[in-house]
Amino acid sequence: MLDQTEYTVEYRNVKHPRLEFKTGTLLLILPRSYKNEKETLEKYGKWIEKKELIIKAALQQASAQSLNNERTDKELRNLVNKLAQDHQKELDTHVTKIYFRKMKTKWASHSRNNNLTINTLLRYLPENLIEYIIFHELVHSKCGRKHDENFWRLMSKKFTNHAEKENQLLIYWFLIQKAAREPLRPHEMSQ
Repeated sequence: MLDQTEYTVEYRNVKHPRLEFKTGTLLLILPRSYKNEKETLEKYGKWIEKKELIIKAALQQASAQSLNNERTDKELRNLVNKLAQDHQKELDTHVTKIYFRKMKTKWASHSRNNNLTINTLLRYLPENLIEYIIFHELVHSKCGRKHDENFWRLMSKKFTNHAEKENQLLIYWFLIQKAAREPLRPHEMSQ
């Protein structure tokens, strides 16, 4: 199965090979001097196969759903600001500024300066997933940038079902990508 895996390779100024599936296709990021991509693929073969199965299932689930297109950008901004305020108090943290822009590979990000950048595509998500994303980013202000054991322990205090939420986000990601390729028909917009 691994020899059927589609992937692209990018050479960057990194110390160690990195694998990403942010767009549904494997991206192999290698140090500039690294020459043996097959070795990396073999080393992480089980992880790659597991991710491919998860993505395949998410794509199937996304193909059976449609997006709700009723939330405006202004409504999204208001909701995000309220959720950020509420969760800052809960986590005893502070956001300096919240930015909104369309992002290609992630729902949101948290900077070292405690700024949040929110993907405007969140407007298509149900409120419970938007809340999950905001909380997730604010937890980074407490735990740092890594998704380590401490990070997930804090996430679990609020969201015991975080694995399910992550899967729902993956399904919505592919659903939005599908909608971008195929414009929504009027009867699909409010389902």
